[in-house]
Amino acid sequence: MKRYFITGLLIWVPLVITGWVLSMIISTLDQSLRLLPEGMHPQSLVGFAIPGAGAVLTLAMILFTGLLATNFIGQKLVVWSEKILARIPVVNSVYHSVKQVSDTLFSPNGNAFRKALLIHYPHQGSWTIAFQTGSPGGDIVNHLDGEHVSVYVPTTPNPTSGFFLMLPAKDVIELEMTVDEALKYIISMGVVAPQPHPRVITNT
Repeated sequence: MKRYFITGLLIWVPLVITGWVLSMIISTLDQSLRLLPEGMHPQSLVGFAIPGAGAVLTLAMILFTGLLATNFIGQKLVVWSEKILARIPVVNSVYHSVKQVSDTLFSPNGNAFRKALLIHYPHQGSWTIAFQTGSPGGDIVNHLDGEHVSVYVPTTPNPTSGFFLMLPAKDVIELEMTVDEALKYIISMGVVAPQPHPRVITNT
């Protein structure tokens, strides 16, 4: 009985958690319907609420904004709006900080979270997985000897919190592992181990 119960639990727990997370996401995105007049809500048009209608509207707004921002007029509007925000105290600091982080994370040319690393943490001889986020900058580089890299060490099983470290490049091992594989390994607390990638040996 115990074996059957655990087997059933292993099937239902991921399904329930996945459904709960998706429900929260869709419920949050559905709030975008508040931007529309009451007469344009699905409740008013078809007589009943349509779950996910707000999510579709949100995705459409994001795509339309991206399309608009890629042409000449849209780029001018973005620059103009950023100049206005730059003149508003507090809003200026928050907006530019968030924009800098988002540009770094989502830019296709950026290096943030492009590499999974193996590092000593929290002490020598203890290993964990980290992600390279870039290189130290500003006045920090004047106080570091040799080449360093900036890394993010996520916590388990919640990788959205973690620690930011700057380590010597020689102490960092780049893994033959995708970021997705590394995240699954971290979230599962080491249970879901990725398949080893064959190393390419070159003759010199």
